Amino acid sequence: MRDFNETSITDAVLERFANTPDPRLKEIMASLVRHLHDCVREIEPTFEEWMYAIQFLTRTGQISIGGRQEYILLSDTLGVSMLVDAINHRLPKGATETTVLGPFFVADQPIEQQGADIARGAPGQALYVDARFSSMDGKPLKGAVVDVWQSDSEGFYDVQRSDLDSAQLRGRFHTDTEGRVRFWTIMPTAYPIPYDGPVGDMLKATERHPWRPAHLHFMAAAPGHTTLVTHVFVDGDKYLDSDAVFGVKNSLIDAYPEQPASAAPPGGRNLKGSWRRLDYEFRLSP
Repeated sequence: MRDFNETSITDAVLERFANTPDPRLKEIMASLVRHLHDCVREIEPTFEEWMYAIQFLTRTGQISIGGRQEYILLSDTLGVSMLVDAINHRLPKGATETTVLGPFFVADQPIEQQGADIARGAPGQALYVDARFSSMDGKPLKGAVVDVWQSDSEGFYDVQRSDLDSAQLRGRFHTDTEGRVRFWTIMPTAYPIPYDGPVGDMLKATERHPWRPAHLHFMAAAPGHTTLVTHVFVDGDKYLDSDAVFGVKNSLIDAYPEQPASAAPPGGRNLKGSWRRLDYEFRLSP
């Protein structure tokens, strides 16, 4: 085939992929070509605009070194991460809803004891968490592995701080016979996603902010159940309706009610002033 024009070029490219041996790859490449060509025909970019797009993607790859993955950030801010999550988690009614993993998860944390303080000295308002993990029929999931992690009072995760030499505001637990995990921490705060790179440039150019509403991350794994990756957001946060990565769901919002200074903290802990509490039940899909 020769003499391609702006309409015939698509079929010519699709023909070149006709002998792809992997049927799934063939399906993906054909869809990608069709949608990409349709996009180009719709927007009719200039050479300068197309080169800018290529340079944008090049910079996105170049900054993705070490612990930073700008392409995940791009996927998040375009809503693609949550779309993929939704497609892969068509859960039965009553199962706890999922949301994005985020870039700050750290695997293989040591197991904490029930009632541990994962804040490890981080300043902030004290928070007690009593989380219950059960199957869809309400039976407790004993021995499930639960990871938790969060931002600090200044909106940073421990992996973003060069002054820390050990984990802070994260931990891993085994649920007890009641399927529960109990621990102390501090209230999470809203925080901006990294916006000093190409994704930040995109947000600024489109007058979008980089902020995520305050939340605790939970990941729970139990035999015979789908691993749950989710957040519990803080009710009243001003970014709930404009989360930069589109991760908020109404069922995942909690008031984190404030407890007066006169209320006795669990475990006999000595606290000055009021503290907050989160009681939440997570139901895992089979």
